[in-house]
Amino acid sequence: MATEPRSDEAAKQGIVVFAYSEVGHACLDALLARGEKVLALFTHEDAPDERQWFKSCAALARARGIPVYTQEPRDGDTVERLVRELAPDLIFSFYYRKMIPERILKLARLGAYNMHGSLLPRYRGRAPLNWAIIHGENETGVTLHVMVKEADAGDVIDMEAVAIGPDETAGEVAARIPAAAVRLILRQIDGLKAGTAPRHVQDVSQATYFGIRKPEDGRIDWRQSARQVFNLIRAVAPPFPGAFTQAAGRRLMVWQARVAEGGGRPGEVMSLSPLRIAAGEGAVELLHFGFEGEPEAQASEAVLALLHKGDILGEAA
Repeated sequence: MATEPRSDEAAKQGIVVFAYSEVGHACLDALLARGEKVLALFTHEDAPDERQWFKSCAALARARGIPVYTQEPRDGDTVERLVRELAPDLIFSFYYRKMIPERILKLARLGAYNMHGSLLPRYRGRAPLNWAIIHGENETGVTLHVMVKEADAGDVIDMEAVAIGPDETAGEVAARIPAAAVRLILRQIDGLKAGTAPRHVQDVSQATYFGIRKPEDGRIDWRQSARQVFNLIRAVAPPFPGAFTQAAGRRLMVWQARVAEGGGRPGEVMSLSPLRIAAGEGAVELLHFGFEGEPEAQASEAVLALLHKGDILGEAA
């Protein structure tokens, strides 16, 4: 990984990192590769019910001898005491999943900065990449901004755009996000440490906000247009939990699809080969699908054996 020049004085400045997920790992790794003085990592315990498709920030930090803490900011006294004792010059949050109280942010002499997964002020909040694809956007990105009391509302330091192809899934786009985040942090780290980084006030009139997404939010509503259904399927495709509907009394997972011609009652099976389902407007051809829990090699065959032309998928199935 290419590194940026830095002064010996700047190298002494201490950084506390709050990080998780692939972007968190990539940004922490970039700081360490550059020789930055990372004082500690605050991260999350891995959830047992969540697929761990990303690298471990905790493992990286421990391998480099950096203290790792998993206490959450809601336990404000503990985290505040730890950060105060570390006396950081900078605080970074790289895809950390919890809000950090303002009193903790103020402990960083040169400020606290967050790497957010959208081009702010659009798509503030949680799961910004998934929401962007659901809404049919052709671009997303990462924004480095000042952390303030309100989520994702602080001044923008810099941003880096990432294109979303018309058929790309969230997983495919997500694979390019870490490199964009690393380019961004390396571009601005010296300015942040010198107190000379640019700051731009967000245009609140352009702000949009979206909340957390849960696996159940992947349920397909066949009353929506074919394009909307298609966007949902690619927005939650693996490594995310996936889109689903009801078929033959079972949960049918849909991992890949495309917009097709035709129409009928929403959720109606128009044909079996290919498997084409009517939406509220247009139709969706299912390309990769299977009943939940079925071996993937036999998934489509098991579904087709139980479906008939004219069946209605969804809650009534």
